[in-house]
Amino acid sequence: MSEVVQQIIASCSGALVTSLFMTPLDVVKIRLQAQTKGFAKGECFIYCNGLMDHVCTCLNGDPATAGSQAKLWKRVPHQQFTGMMDAFIKIPKVEGVRTLWSGLNPTLVMAVPNTVVYFTSYDQVKRRLGFVNGEQNSKLIPFVSGATARAVAITVISPLELIRTKIQSEQMTYQQTKEAIKFSLRTSGVASLWRGWGPLMWRDVPFSAVYFTLYESMKGYSMSYHNTDHIPTWESFLYGGIGGSICAALTLPFDVVKTHRQIELGTHAAASSSRNQTTFTRISKLYRTQGLASLFTGLGPRLLKVAPACAIMISSYEYCKRLFSEYNLEKSLDEKT
Repeated sequence: MSEVVQQIIASCSGALVTSLFMTPLDVVKIRLQAQTKGFAKGECFIYCNGLMDHVCTCLNGDPATAGSQAKLWKRVPHQQFTGMMDAFIKIPKVEGVRTLWSGLNPTLVMAVPNTVVYFTSYDQVKRRLGFVNGEQNSKLIPFVSGATARAVAITVISPLELIRTKIQSEQMTYQQTKEAIKFSLRTSGVASLWRGWGPLMWRDVPFSAVYFTLYESMKGYSMSYHNTDHIPTWESFLYGGIGGSICAALTLPFDVVKTHRQIELGTHAAASSSRNQTTFTRISKLYRTQGLASLFTGLGPRLLKVAPACAIMISSYEYCKRLFSEYNLEKSLDEKT
């Protein structure tokens, strides 16, 4: 089994574990929000399970999404929750345990390819640049590798992400989406498939560059201190959470802009002039009209979402890679004997 195949399997495993852990948390969060605030017809809300954001619209005043995700927003008469723990108890009891993982399938369809491209690209670029843990000349390599890997993943996945967003935000069937894409290609060209590529790059490329720099620095320090060639899984989890928290805070303004654009998609409120605004134009406008605090709206919820997702993903990925490394070593020894 080649190194690339092993990295693909490890990243798939990480994506699956992260989704399994994070999906119930966001299902409960959305149900609590729907209970206290409610959603108006045509209003958009964001559902994220740690790996992907889902743009969801409300039909007839009830949250619903297309296809298999409709079950996520099933309403049970007179079912009220007093808090998160109460929701975790009542939802499985009344609606079934599977309700906590509603929306998992469409997430994996998008998240697994994205994660595979991202983590496999990162490891391949890092290896080709000659990264060695603990060496001073290797400090910049994780930064370059993380940025490159994220840019590649966004570029490859963007057309699929556009299709998914269109289906979810406008309640289109696959046939309607196909016709809309054909029309867009005729009128705007192939580049229209990468609409929204810019804001994603500004948010996710710096995140990945800084995240992997921080993670590899903490990992390298620990390996040097303990004089070992790997770190335990709990340390990967800890360093992933720390790195994710710092990067989530630094890139939050770009996430705020992205969320505003997604909301406009759901309500059809975006005029053409608004859609043509650049990311930095929107950031500047928010700063002038609402102050610096508006660029960091939702910092707490974002940390609660991103930190555990990063921690689970990187620790699962590193654990699987370590298993493969041990397997390769045993196989090499067996071949020599």
